[in-house]
Amino acid sequence: METKNSIWVLDPTHTKINFKVKHLMITNITGTFREFEAEVATTGDDFSTAQINFSLNTASIDTEVADRDGHLKSPDFFDVENFPKITFKSTGMKDLGDENYDVEGLLTIKGIEKPVKLNAEFAGVVKDPWGNEKAGFTLSGKINRKDWGLVWNVALETGGLLVGEDVKIICDVELSRKA
Repeated sequence: METKNSIWVLDPTHTKINFKVKHLMITNITGTFREFEAEVATTGDDFSTAQINFSLNTASIDTEVADRDGHLKSPDFFDVENFPKITFKSTGMKDLGDENYDVEGLLTIKGIEKPVKLNAEFAGVVKDPWGNEKAGFTLSGKINRKDWGLVWNVALETGGLLVGEDVKIICDVELSRKA
């Protein structure tokens, strides 16, 4: 029996694209992106075959502080007027067993494309009450923002930096299989 290819899309009402970065080297500031889309192609329900194309709108950044969001949208950081999208395109999936995967791909921020590896924890495939097939994942990883030209910072009197260089990525993703 032949396994058919499946196309999955993000369910935006049940997906969160979050990040976390150190402030003053002692606390974490969290934020989210509100506008994003993705298409994932798989062979049947085999997510080790997944081909992922993801993009988000950089202007949709939300840290719950308008002044900070404005600074993050400026040329000091995301420069949303010149770089309206962040994209990720997978280059490989490795099944680690126990519903965990390494997701490798190319992340593009401010026109700079670099390879990244994320961890994906698969929660399974289910049918919702309306008969739609859904798949759930939690993705996590860490990048150094300076690798993508996000270099703005302020040195502290006591040593260290105002904004941490490492950015933790935490995404809760619900996919819907297209009919």
